Amino acid sequence: MSDLVLTRRLALVGLSVSALAACGKSGGASGGGGALPDDMSMGNPNAKVTVVEYASVSCPVCGRWYRDNFATFKSKYIDTGKVHFIYREMLVGGTDEMAAAASGFLLARCAGTGNYFKVVDAIYNDQTALFSDPRGTLLNVAKSMGMTEAQFDSCTRDSAALDALTKRVQANAAKDNVNATPTFVVNGKALEAGYHPLSDLEAAIAAAGA
Repeated sequence: MSDLVLTRRLALVGLSVSALAACGKSGGASGGGGALPDDMSMGNPNAKVTVVEYASVSCPVCGRWYRDNFATFKSKYIDTGKVHFIYREMLVGGTDEMAAAASGFLLARCAGTGNYFKVVDAIYNDQTALFSDPRGTLLNVAKSMGMTEAQFDSCTRDSAALDALTKRVQANAAKDNVNATPTFVVNGKALEAGYHPLSDLEAAIAAAGA
């Protein structure tokens, strides 16, 4: 699949996921429960508190939250077994932003379960470059994971994997009433979509009984 075809297909996805607002605008979620078969997660699956984040690697607000807060959140809650963290992929913004995010998520999946969050981390930490040179930025990430350029191209142009991604996005957006990113859901209760200081998430975790 060519990059142009990918962009056109994602334009159609954008129309069919019209409930998704631009990154960071206010919205809500009504679901978020336990992990789904295709979810990527970290931490103790039997923890008292489950935190679900709906996010896009091309969403600037998601990137800012990650760079500001994730390391502390992970060390304090995920690594200690207090929280089971579930990351759910979303595609938001214009077709260029959706194409960059889709390619990033496809790459993260191709890298394997053990490397998925390493890829997400690398993309968020080089997000400015992602906007100016998406292919070059993601190719550098792929090479850092031991992939060749041919493997990268095969991965990011895999039509079956793209179909699976878009189905996940559409299903989660509809089922959980997600219309903006990032959206955090703590034991089924959603925070208002958009950027939150870590203290807001900590208060929600405490209220949920961590």
